[in-house]
Amino acid sequence: MIRLKLSFEVLEALDAIDRAGTFAEAAELIHRVPSSLTYVVRKTEADLDVALFDRSGRRAKLTEAGRLLVEDGRRLLRAARDLENKIRGVNAGWEAELGLCVDEILPMAWLWPHVRAFYEMKITTRLRLSTEVLGGVCDALVTGRADIAIGAAAEPPHAPNVAARPVGLLRHVFVVAPHHPLAAIDEPLDSAAISSHPGVVISDTSRDLEPRSVAFHDGQPVTIVPTLTAKLDLLCEGLAVGRLPAHVAEEPIRQGKLVERRVIGVREHTRCYLGWREDKAGRALTWWINRLDQIDLISNVFKTSGIAT
Repeated sequence: MIRLKLSFEVLEALDAIDRAGTFAEAAELIHRVPSSLTYVVRKTEADLDVALFDRSGRRAKLTEAGRLLVEDGRRLLRAARDLENKIRGVNAGWEAELGLCVDEILPMAWLWPHVRAFYEMKITTRLRLSTEVLGGVCDALVTGRADIAIGAAAEPPHAPNVAARPVGLLRHVFVVAPHHPLAAIDEPLDSAAISSHPGVVISDTSRDLEPRSVAFHDGQPVTIVPTLTAKLDLLCEGLAVGRLPAHVAEEPIRQGKLVERRVIGVREHTRCYLGWREDKAGRALTWWINRLDQIDLISNVFKTSGIAT
């Protein structure tokens, strides 16, 4: 076993000396006697065979090696203090880390007031935020990549230790570019008219669960894109037709880049779910569930983001 020649006692002593300016003032700062600091420094210099202070002048100054040890040592001290706080937090029932997965179709801006309120409690749980598409939201929950799934567009599959509740409806609209052929024919559009034109879907990010896709008619040619932004661009270019969340389509429609078309036999609303891992139910997860478990959460998401639905 390698015996380390540095200790947190040494790092704290050097930090205090650098901040206070003298050994005597540093000793007072950390409630030690000056002779004990002198001993710690000289022993460390002997152990490392390195001069940490230049004593040629009237006042000892850190050498280049000493300055490196002080600065890197401060990072180690901060990490150690953070670790101590995390250990205390975990012992008090707060998770070390909590993963929140949000469906990509929801605006992230609504989440920030909740994050701010969480961190204002001064606890040590680290939040890990991620986005997934379609079935990927449930997949992240079921496979353990996330502890909470927000806005899943389908109820998570029955799985051990997974709970879910509906939290509102998300409205979708069928849109085409104003110069697209479907913009010029009479409404409502039927499936036969739509299926003769290319559609566009976002790639499902599921890893283990069966991927989902959204199309109007079997045999309709589709382009698969990686993001909601790419789908929107393709629709505005008139290269495809398809559905968008109403809040995403609102501005392009207002700008004249897209037009909404009524369609026969297509549901306008999708039920969204909040899901969580019951086997990870620490105090942080409980706080978030209490905060988000609302029957009208989806409506509140858009109110918080200043988006009309």
